[in-house]
Amino acid sequence: MADGSTTSPLVSTDWLAEHLDHSILRLADTRWYLGEPERGREAFLEAHIPGAVYVDLDTDLSAEDGPGRHPLPNWDAFAVRMGRLGIGDKNRVVAYDDRGGAIASRLWWMLRAIGHEHSYVLDGGLTAWTEDGHPVSDHVTSHPATDLSVSLQPGLTVDRDQLRERLGFILTLDARSGDRYRGEVEPIDPVAGHIPTAISADYVGNLGPDQRFLPVDELTARYRSLGVDGSGTVVAYCGSGVTACHNALAMEHAGLGRPLLYPGSWSDWSTAGFPVATGPDPGEPSG
Repeated sequence: MADGSTTSPLVSTDWLAEHLDHSILRLADTRWYLGEPERGREAFLEAHIPGAVYVDLDTDLSAEDGPGRHPLPNWDAFAVRMGRLGIGDKNRVVAYDDRGGAIASRLWWMLRAIGHEHSYVLDGGLTAWTEDGHPVSDHVTSHPATDLSVSLQPGLTVDRDQLRERLGFILTLDARSGDRYRGEVEPIDPVAGHIPTAISADYVGNLGPDQRFLPVDELTARYRSLGVDGSGTVVAYCGSGVTACHNALAMEHAGLGRPLLYPGSWSDWSTAGFPVATGPDPGEPSG
């Protein structure tokens, strides 16, 4: 069983299969699809990893109101929600989705944010699990409610005003697809483009063709090429503060530290009337 000595935020399908029946394990299915709010839960009810509970991005991992499309919830309220699902202080939590950890990494980040160090993401997610020959089930598991403590870690996030003041002095990584970064398409937010000075760092670049994370040496080389050298502040953002957590997970897995998260991300920045850059270049702080 993963314990406090485990440094990687990832677990393999083989590890999970070996520990699937451990009583302290909690599996969280976080599947979610843009513009299809019920699809994730429906997919969960149809087939999921045995023992998993469904954790909804919109209702469990986000507040109803706040900056951006998926604002962080009140931390105490989040802990209560998780406790009702049977996720508590004594549990080891493994989150998964079917997008290489794009959504699961948000739950991982949030649990780590409140001091729950025994939280992980299944490398390759449900896709890898089934491809490796492991079973799925349509049985919905219910765990007894429990307590999840909140010990909020310092220096986790920045808001848009704090970020704007520091542009040009920090490294900002944009986890969205390249075409959204360049402003060629924008499927949901009111303005296309990226935050001036931000570097394109599509989260998909953390993954191989099998949807599993790249080896550590390749991840390290990737982030070094993006400017991550351990000497300065890094801020991660995306569309709404979700896939940015994937870059945070990749950096931690590679031993490069954890960046600050801009939770509101582009969905917040693009509604503020702040400067916007387009095209393949980062742009200047003034926009």
